[in-house]
Amino acid sequence: MTALLVILALALIAVGTAGIVYPALPGLALMFAGTLLLAYSGGYQIYGAGVLWTVGLISLAGILTDYVAGIWGTKYTGAGRLAVRGALVGSIIGMFFSLPGLVLGPLIGAAAGELISCRNMIQAGKAGLGTLLGLVVGTAFKIGCAVSILFILLVKYIAYLF
Repeated sequence: MTALLVILALALIAVGTAGIVYPALPGLALMFAGTLLLAYSGGYQIYGAGVLWTVGLISLAGILTDYVAGIWGTKYTGAGRLAVRGALVGSIIGMFFSLPGLVLGPLIGAAAGELISCRNMIQAGKAGLGTLLGLVVGTAFKIGCAVSILFILLVKYIAYLF
């Protein structure tokens, strides 16, 4: 039974790692669930409360940053409320169009919102690029969180072996 739990935990971590790149999967949440199951299957001997809290906080920080980074990027350019709402709507609609939709959806939504709001093409373009910049920063942070989680799990397991 323990071997089955370990295999399931490693599968959750692997799918979560793939979810960092493929946006339809909640990558960091799956990685945390896999870590929790891995700790449970080992009787919390290898991965204890400290590791679980650390991985949980890293996951939470990555999830929150990923969601708000695009909005921060839009606001950084001085865009208005309609641009922020457009970025949010573009993000939601873009999820259904794979990777191009995820990149272009928030950009087009923010630009369209800003264009409706102030009818200035230059400001609309800045709002779109700010959203894209926020998206890139959020994704980079999420990838960093995933690598950190994998590093923590690997180092803790190697330390347990010695």
